[in-house]
Amino acid sequence: MKTELPTTGVLETRIGQLRFEGGYPSNETVDKLYEEMDFQRATQAYIWAIPLVSFAQWQEQHEQVFGAEDGDLVFYVSYRDKLGLLTSNATTPYLLGFPNLFRTGPLVIEVPAGQIAGAILDFWQRPVADLGLTGPDMGAGGKYLLLGPGQEVDDTSGYIVVQAPMNNIMHGIRVLLPAPEEAKRLREAYQVYPYSKRKDPPRTRIVTPGGKDWQGWQPGGLEYWKLVSKMLNEEPVHERDRMTVALLKPLGIEKGKPFQPDARQKKILEAAAVVGEAMAKSLSYAKRQEEALMYPGRQWKNAILLEADQETENYTALDERTAWFYEAVTLSAGMTTKTPGKGQVYLGVQKDGNGKWLQGGDFYTLRIPPNPPVEQFWAMTLYDTETRCFIGNEHEIAGLDSRMDLVKNADGSVDLYFGPEPPKRLEKNWIPTVSGRGWFAYFRLYAPTEAYFDRRWALPDLVRVE
Repeated sequence: MKTELPTTGVLETRIGQLRFEGGYPSNETVDKLYEEMDFQRATQAYIWAIPLVSFAQWQEQHEQVFGAEDGDLVFYVSYRDKLGLLTSNATTPYLLGFPNLFRTGPLVIEVPAGQIAGAILDFWQRPVADLGLTGPDMGAGGKYLLLGPGQEVDDTSGYIVVQAPMNNIMHGIRVLLPAPEEAKRLREAYQVYPYSKRKDPPRTRIVTPGGKDWQGWQPGGLEYWKLVSKMLNEEPVHERDRMTVALLKPLGIEKGKPFQPDARQKKILEAAAVVGEAMAKSLSYAKRQEEALMYPGRQWKNAILLEADQETENYTALDERTAWFYEAVTLSAGMTTKTPGKGQVYLGVQKDGNGKWLQGGDFYTLRIPPNPPVEQFWAMTLYDTETRCFIGNEHEIAGLDSRMDLVKNADGSVDLYFGPEPPKRLEKNWIPTVSGRGWFAYFRLYAPTEAYFDRRWALPDLVRVE
């Protein structure tokens, strides 16, 4: 195979023959190269936009399905509430909002004291500030003043001031204690209102999903690109994204212009959304970074391979960002903790001990060794590989945690069971799966201790039972 462009003749390539005439590409070759160039650009732009589209989709669901407005919060507590939410914990309540600071002006967020983990994130899912135990208030509560791009106020006394780099933001908390009355107290005490109304703040309206069907995962086809265009028009372009924004222009997506792709562009965008998602799924479920492996010879992987700001010394962590935000939403400093007794860690598993993908029609067991390295609790949650949300099942069970009344072994270990049918007399320790659906799981450690970080304590593989 020739490796240099011929002056005149044919070059065999992975995209077929390329013809040249006196140094010029033939008309047919020009068309082929532009088609391939735009398709390649679109697949990489799909990967680049995943965290942005995830939040844009979630915000639209808040507004269009739940009827939540800028200052409102949505409270997720039940299995049904969370059924559309990417990789949520099944056993912790969430309280979340998606305001647009351009519309609201500066916002005050009153964070109550208590056992909560939370964050303010921009729409690239980068933390503006942690809230609660890993935030500046350190669990003691406080008033945060949130400013959008170009926003200023005269009096900031008494506030923890944070500056958001984008107009659209997500803020919210997870309640880490199981008592319903504590969740109610924290839910009612967490308040958000415009700074302009600080002297007589209105009570924050809280809505719930109310059993409605909703879709928090990224949409497919042209709907994906509509959200890319929407966000591009609502947000400033950051320096790190300028080159990728340039790739979008030949695809009919340009800042300051409506999304009106022609027939050729639509065809490329739709095809790229399919291939782009397949690439993202590979980056997520089959991580190839050596540092992803938690324990030698075992299948458990570190689900989060990037820092909260998504940057490294020399580059933005694109593959690592894609892997996490395809299957999950939100990232905060508390979720990338390196400090014993603080934050949370996320271990992911997609295969059994024999290296086979986890399938809903099979039966598996997992033994949680005694003395798990946590100051708070551990949680095991299962997700559908297609939606990355809870497995839809009639039992409405998606996870278990160490605060529950689980059956324990004599040595303090706990055996968990996964399959379409429960094991006899061990139903308490069972999470149902669905035949014909692949699944993966997160094992979360809340406030992990030193034994986790130095690997003195390790999870064994899941065992498939014939």
